[in-house]
Amino acid sequence: MPTSPGPVAASAPRAWQSVLEHIERDLLDGRLAPGDRLPPERDLAVTLGVGRSSVREALRVLEVMGLIRTGTGSGPNAGAVIIATPRGGMSALLRLQVAAHGFPLDDVVRTRVALESAVVEDLAGGDADLAALHRILEAMDAPDRNREEFLALDAQFHLALAEASGNLVITATMAGLRSAIEGYVQAGAARLPDWSAMAERLQREHRAIVAAVEEQDVALARELIRGHITSYYRDAHLSRETVASAASTPELLDAKRPDIPSEGSS
Repeated sequence: MPTSPGPVAASAPRAWQSVLEHIERDLLDGRLAPGDRLPPERDLAVTLGVGRSSVREALRVLEVMGLIRTGTGSGPNAGAVIIATPRGGMSALLRLQVAAHGFPLDDVVRTRVALESAVVEDLAGGDADLAALHRILEAMDAPDRNREEFLALDAQFHLALAEASGNLVITATMAGLRSAIEGYVQAGAARLPDWSAMAERLQREHRAIVAAVEEQDVALARELIRGHITSYYRDAHLSRETVASAASTPELLDAKRPDIPSEGSS
């Protein structure tokens, strides 16, 4: 029988987290202040010994949180400029990036269900631009996409879903939880006997969620996102407690849309 894990397993920080922590320390200690310009991506990458993609990911999180503004090109307005100092809740959200990998997995799961249910409710009730979501789904469909690349895009899909809602607090919180979410999703993928089948299923579920949002079917969108999140934990044998909790609300486990596999399907 699978056992319910405790905290999400701690691991060495990913490269982009190291960049985030470096900038966070400078912000909180006053070495950086509003109006200051961050070094170019290339210089940050060399100084911190990481790739430029890791620098860009960290800057993306900071921009979502409203702490920096980025400009393109090579002129005086290019690069990233500090526009706010993290205080109070914003500082806590920054620290969430570091702390999240120590949270109990079931708490992370329940938080995801709550946040992403709110996201799709907002999206289905409005007229959001979902072009970014479609681009990510197309990238995930590439036949030569390996598991690690697929899961990285999967994480980006869920963050883009939050971004499309326009709710900055939910987006920042999802960004803060991203490392914990990616950690358990990757751990679960390693337990699956048929990753290809799971990837195909996840893509069908992703597309059904987006379709429900575009059709402005609030109830279905909420039901699909809950089933999408909780069924993965169940099938990857990540948490008995989560499954038991979700089982008391059947729609969390079984999406009713015909093109989504029901419990027991592969």
